[in-house]
Amino acid sequence: MTRRRLIAIDLDGTMLTNEKKILDSTKTILKKVTDLGHEVVIATGRPPRSSRPYHEELGLTSLMINFNGALIHNPFTRKSEFHFPMDRQIALEILHQCQVFEVENVLVEVEDRYYAKKVDALLRFFGDGTPPTGLGEIETFLIDHPTSMMVHSSEEVITALRARINKQFHGMVAHRYWSAEPFHVIEITKAGISKATGLMTLASVLGFERQDVIAFGDEGNDLEMIKWAGVGVAMGNANPILKEVADQIADTNENDGIARMLEKLLLL
Repeated sequence: MTRRRLIAIDLDGTMLTNEKKILDSTKTILKKVTDLGHEVVIATGRPPRSSRPYHEELGLTSLMINFNGALIHNPFTRKSEFHFPMDRQIALEILHQCQVFEVENVLVEVEDRYYAKKVDALLRFFGDGTPPTGLGEIETFLIDHPTSMMVHSSEEVITALRARINKQFHGMVAHRYWSAEPFHVIEITKAGISKATGLMTLASVLGFERQDVIAFGDEGNDLEMIKWAGVGVAMGNANPILKEVADQIADTNENDGIARMLEKLLLL
């Protein structure tokens, strides 16, 4: 057997097909590698509530990296093992700016619970059937340091808000923009946090060296993780920026990319 490895896999666009399913080939190979003693972890931007079902489907026993590295939690106890939140006061100031810019909606995540400004398509999509802990004026019931913030509005408003955040909170928070009609969204976390920092923490706790880590991803939020891992793997459907820095390029998420690459890397 090859030496024991820590294998970190992104969900959307990587482990999951475009229909948000796990291929049978992926399930088979991941069971095989875990039976051989390798550690498989999910590393996702998703919150725990929408990633735990996949962890359960795969029969994993590992911890999970959520919110792009801002949270490492135990899916069985639902407790946080490591939490890297943004400062509450900064979050409150950003919420004030959201009022100034009259954004459509805001979701504030605190570990395994979330708060929202209102019920709309964004909440219904990202709530995953779980009702918010608080609904309305988030400032009035946010008492903890938040893990992540998600802001939705028009493209013009989001662009202006990002510029304000860059000016007022430079070096304090990081934010990432993405769009999928009808949503234009920025996700905000503590500065310096990424899937790579989450993976570093987990590798250290579990006793893995950097060269023992294999990471799979497809998008910009996987970039640091792909660069840091001993073997960084970009999916065939990945953003070109990942392919430029990856050590290996797998087939696509629709065409057994994970299974074929793990067979190659682990000599299975």
